[in-house]
Amino acid sequence: MISNAISRLNDIVVGKEMEIRLCLTCLVARGHLLIEDQPGVGKTTLAHALARVLGLTYQRIQFTSDLLPADVIGVSVFDRATGGFRFHQGPVFSQLILADEVNRANPKAQSALLEAMEEGQVTADGSTYPLPMPFFVIATQNPSHQIGTFPLPESQLDRFLMRIHLGYPDAAVERELLTGRDRRDLLQELDPVLDPVMLADLQKRVPAIHVSPALLDYLQALIAYSRDAPAFETGLSPRAAIGLLRAAQAWALLDGRKSVVPEDVQAVLAAVAAHRLRPVAEGGGESGSDIGEHLRQAVPVP
Repeated sequence: MISNAISRLNDIVVGKEMEIRLCLTCLVARGHLLIEDQPGVGKTTLAHALARVLGLTYQRIQFTSDLLPADVIGVSVFDRATGGFRFHQGPVFSQLILADEVNRANPKAQSALLEAMEEGQVTADGSTYPLPMPFFVIATQNPSHQIGTFPLPESQLDRFLMRIHLGYPDAAVERELLTGRDRRDLLQELDPVLDPVMLADLQKRVPAIHVSPALLDYLQALIAYSRDAPAFETGLSPRAAIGLLRAAQAWALLDGRKSVVPEDVQAVLAAVAAHRLRPVAEGGGESGSDIGEHLRQAVPVP
């Protein structure tokens, strides 16, 4: 089932199997996903393909500098027939939300997603409205040095379980993209492999994946190093520690195993940790993969 989903997604986003596995791991672990990269490398295509393969309702929200929180959440409109206000749901009321170019919106609009991502609900005009389940946010982000971007605050970055990068394709993959069918046509032919019920069942199985005391020792050593190392301004939070554990369990589940091994933690480490850690040396700061490798090298497997 999962292998079939990965195969279908590989047909759409070619040459990115590791990134696709990380995406599915993030969603199975009940996390939200941030995809950061240059424009035009397939971020939006990947998000749309995930929604179709997982059988989820899908909404795309284009974040722009003039976006308002009400454009995301919804707005109350006066109803003459009843003499009162009626809430009109915004695009956030869907199972999978693509927040496209999230860092092109101002911080006030960005914050409209915070309650939805953390609580699975939104509040408007004093009333609280539950969101559909399951609920996932996949946000795409352009590099912060590009014109017209507003960096996401640390509080919002921490809401994303994982951040991944797609990168440029290699020559063989790019040739396939140049000579093959249009990705938009292939998307329309993509049938669901899972459905919300099957996905919920996978999510329930994640916490049951066995974690040994020695594995927890290793995970806690990674967290402690991030907090004590002079290379980072701040360390990983307890929420990040829980996220790293859940992601490792989900990676093991997708691999068909009933227990977590250190390689599972290492596979998801960079995606979970790098966007939460700020190197002290801003000028020559480490990339996400460099930070992951730094942690792996600094903390030996027990």
